[in-house]
Amino acid sequence: MAKAEGESSFLWETIKTIFWALIIAGVFRSVFFQPFWIPSGSMKDTLLVGDFLFVNKMSYGYSYASCPNIRIQRFGIDLDAKDLCGFLDNDNTRLFGSEPERGDVAVFRHPVSGEDYIKRVIGLPGDRIQMIDSVLHINGEAVEMEPAGTFVEPYGPQGPQGRMPRCFNDATVGLGGTCEKERFLETLPNGVTHSVLNVGYSSRADDTAVFTVPEGEYFMMGDNRDNSTDSRFSQAGGGVGFVPYENLIGRANRVIFSSAGRSLLFFWDWRGDRFLEPIE
Repeated sequence: MAKAEGESSFLWETIKTIFWALIIAGVFRSVFFQPFWIPSGSMKDTLLVGDFLFVNKMSYGYSYASCPNIRIQRFGIDLDAKDLCGFLDNDNTRLFGSEPERGDVAVFRHPVSGEDYIKRVIGLPGDRIQMIDSVLHINGEAVEMEPAGTFVEPYGPQGPQGRMPRCFNDATVGLGGTCEKERFLETLPNGVTHSVLNVGYSSRADDTAVFTVPEGEYFMMGDNRDNSTDSRFSQAGGGVGFVPYENLIGRANRVIFSSAGRSLLFFWDWRGDRFLEPIE
């Protein structure tokens, strides 16, 4: 009898430990930092496929988007942030709110699909944004651009999704070859300088209409300009469109870990030079 009681007590203590561990992890993820794994190449070469980082949720305050999506397919769990914190939605305000600065690399919730995206904040409320011949214009002025060499990477499947990179030399590169992209340094009006990549001309992406950013919303763009689904493309057309203030999740400041392989366990593919790399 004593043995059965001991086993029951041990089981109950284990359940309580797991319960409180999940609660603490959930609070930490909802209030302070959210882990984010880079699945695509839209932010190269600032962020690479396989970079792992924590998003600082304290940067911009809190809204419904601060609540996590909880998806565990094995157990049939699919809870969206709106399912958990929908009562905070639709007023475009934030608790302890702080506005992003131009040039921030920010994670946000897609206004339609609810998926988490990561892009650079380019347009602030009231700004006029336009691309002319592959050059970003803000409020009628071209941003400063200077050549910064060539970004190279192996041409092959990248990350768990096995996506192939786009290359400036598409016509000549083969599997296992060297994929090249033109690299430029772009300086925004507030002095933030970062690299952008070019793989060719696209009439939709490189020559656009003028976008006037509404109040309470932001214009987001990827640094890999010809391989980014962002605010240049309407939500109706599968793009991002303007991003409401309440949809911001947080700012990305530093790469914690990076792996070029299909799995974290493939230690031979780890990028040691990117561990703790600041995000600029």
